[in-house]
Amino acid sequence: MKKITKLGAVSALSMIVGASAAFAENIKIAFIDPLSGPFASTGTNGLHQFEFAADYMVNDDGGVLDGQKFEIIGYDNKISPKESLIQLQVAIDQGVRYIVQGNSSGVANALTEAIDKHNKRNPDSRVLFLNYAAVDPALTNEKCNFWHFRFDANADIKMDALTDVIAQQDDIKKVYIIGQDYSFGKAVSAAANKFLGEKRDDIEIVGDELHPIGKVKDFTPYARKIVASGADAVITGNWGADMLGLGKSVIENGFDGPIYTYYAAGSGITAAFGESGKDRIRLISQGGINPIASEEARAAYEAFEKKYPDGNIDQSRIFNVIGMLEKAIEQAGTADDVVAVAKELEGMEYETMWGGKLYMRPQDHQLIQDMHVGVHTDENIDFDYDQSGFGVLTESTVEMASMDSPTTCEMKRPE
Repeated sequence: MKKITKLGAVSALSMIVGASAAFAENIKIAFIDPLSGPFASTGTNGLHQFEFAADYMVNDDGGVLDGQKFEIIGYDNKISPKESLIQLQVAIDQGVRYIVQGNSSGVANALTEAIDKHNKRNPDSRVLFLNYAAVDPALTNEKCNFWHFRFDANADIKMDALTDVIAQQDDIKKVYIIGQDYSFGKAVSAAANKFLGEKRDDIEIVGDELHPIGKVKDFTPYARKIVASGADAVITGNWGADMLGLGKSVIENGFDGPIYTYYAAGSGITAAFGESGKDRIRLISQGGINPIASEEARAAYEAFEKKYPDGNIDQSRIFNVIGMLEKAIEQAGTADDVVAVAKELEGMEYETMWGGKLYMRPQDHQLIQDMHVGVHTDENIDFDYDQSGFGVLTESTVEMASMDSPTTCEMKRPE
């Protein structure tokens, strides 16, 4: 038998401990979104949902593979594409291999281009971009790349479902479109014009304008134009403080028609609208909250509210990001080889606790899922938002929305 000296025994033990520590090293996920400024509440609530989902779905069950835990690290990008690129490099230098971001398609466009360039130049430190909310269609069309996966429906998919509902409202003859002046706002406008023209060519677009993102303090001039236009309905992709400011001003200035939105719930917005938004604010979204889709979802929602009494799960897709990433890593057998993980995400089918099946379309990395159109109300609500007594009640559902929609993506995959 080989004799081990005292020094040799210590060295051997150190190697074992070191190897175990390395094997169980956390899987770092960088959350690059606004944690300060006008959209801080949206970003902070999103960070809390990622932290909770990582613990609730993965870490508390022993982690992935042989005990690796998901570690969510927040990086404040101040909603700036330039600052986002700085934070991306900081994250990569700190060993992060998974990037999540969702607030602002302008930021997402900057990140996906930078990540594509980085991965080509640095094959030993490649990263994946898991986009949970930036919905500019270009990201999974002409600007698609292998490293980007979108877990939200894009603006076209959402507008297709939303205009299905609008087209059935015979009393809507005039529509006013308004949004933030950047890629997403422009995409919403283009999609609204396209789909309304195809489905209801009798509807007149009486206004179509963009405003500076995050800079308008008083939306009264915009609201007055909307009222003066004689519009029967408003369509907006505004989010965060811009959604609240626009919506409140439109209602206060006497507009009494429906306001069709993408992001008018949670993060303080529901509470701020309160009674004034009842039966007025309508929202296109994914995930079943009211009525709750499953007992598993109910348990998660209640546990989140217990941990964050001032917050809500208003982005159930965050849980889908964590669940699908966990599944991909387990199937790949590694978290370090992001190419292997990406290949497992491609074409993945996933049963979500929030109802329905998810499918990550391999040709463009666009997640296909059920879309719901709901109304802001305090009636028949299982779970409210912002402890306000109000929530979003599903009125109609489009199953696996735009499953066969075309894409211009020409994916180039690593060899």
